[in-house]
Amino acid sequence: MVGRRPLGRQFGWLWAAYAISTFGTRLAFDAFALIAILVLHAGPTQVSVLAATGLAVGAAVAVPLGPWVEFRRKQPVMVAMDLTRFVTLMSVPAAYVLGLLGFVQLMVVSVVVGAADIAFNAASGAYLKALVRPEDLLVANGRFESTTWTATVLGPPAGTAAIGFFGPVATVVADAVSYLLSAVGIHAIGASESRPVPSGGHKARLRPRDLGGGWRYILTHPALRPLFLNTVLVNGLIMATSPLLAVLMLGDLGFAPWQYGLAFGLPCVGGIIGSRLARPLVGRFGRHKVLVSVGALRACWSIGLAFVRPGAVGLVLVIAVEFGLITCMGVFNPVFATYRLDQTATDRIVRTLSAWSVTGKVTIAAMTGLWGLLAGATGPRTAIAVAGLLMLSTPFLLPRHDRAPSHEPDPNRVRT
Repeated sequence: MVGRRPLGRQFGWLWAAYAISTFGTRLAFDAFALIAILVLHAGPTQVSVLAATGLAVGAAVAVPLGPWVEFRRKQPVMVAMDLTRFVTLMSVPAAYVLGLLGFVQLMVVSVVVGAADIAFNAASGAYLKALVRPEDLLVANGRFESTTWTATVLGPPAGTAAIGFFGPVATVVADAVSYLLSAVGIHAIGASESRPVPSGGHKARLRPRDLGGGWRYILTHPALRPLFLNTVLVNGLIMATSPLLAVLMLGDLGFAPWQYGLAFGLPCVGGIIGSRLARPLVGRFGRHKVLVSVGALRACWSIGLAFVRPGAVGLVLVIAVEFGLITCMGVFNPVFATYRLDQTATDRIVRTLSAWSVTGKVTIAAMTGLWGLLAGATGPRTAIAVAGLLMLSTPFLLPRHDRAPSHEPDPNRVRT
């Protein structure tokens, strides 16, 4: 089993830090939207602007961070991003207590946290590749994936209860503290990390052309380019229809809020199951075959959401569709993350992951707005059906051939 393969004390600290911050984030699920509604009495337009701003502007701010982080030690960068998120998030409860909290502050905080998220995740991907052996990357990514889905199952219900007992900013405090504890855990890894050396040995300095380096690398890479287009489109379609399904279920079809929560909480167990299946499936069928077959299978589920009806049958349909989709994602995501790291040159990882994340967030923001307009013109069910049909085309963007991984000598290998 994935969970029983030992990866050492250093990975244990990294995993613990990831688990703590992930649970904190899931605990604070939609916290800013709730604060905007309950405290600032914001309307739907303001709430939508808040969500879009955090994604799009945060991604734009993060663009120069990728090349800047690339040639710096990743552990201090990760600690700095954790501390940045801690301080920034704690400004929200502080302003709330003082009666100074405003909508503009929420937008600024969402932008800073969004940019720090991208920088942290890109640095952590490079750090993980340097910390564990290539043959252990799938195991490590499987554990991260399992942790993500476990937190997704437990976090939002606990967060909702915490808000009810302790007030609207309680989960923001918990999220902030989780980043502080994550910084402590990452610092406790205590490994010796050499300063990254640019290829060719030239002095590392940020140049204007470096800002697009991640995208150039992805789009000229025969294995990464199709995978990039596939994952960005799939995630955009899934996230763009999420609010429309909420409108359809809670509005047009009359489902109760607890039923809506059950429909999206219960299927997350499939993510845990899928993450546990990833390594055995790769061991039996091979990584490329699993990547392509499961990537194709996950595209077949979303169209089913267009047929949801009122009542128990409709609720069961949503749970079944979401369970199938999330189980496929649970298998696909760690295999994809491992494949991407293997295919990316060591001195390109941060820029590649940063460009990938920036594109994903901007695409989600843009497609969410576009599908909102489509739903306004045709209705949420039709818009969901259009997204489901487009999803069926995404398997054609998966890599057709298995390519040898990039296993060049790594001068940035973390040493004990």
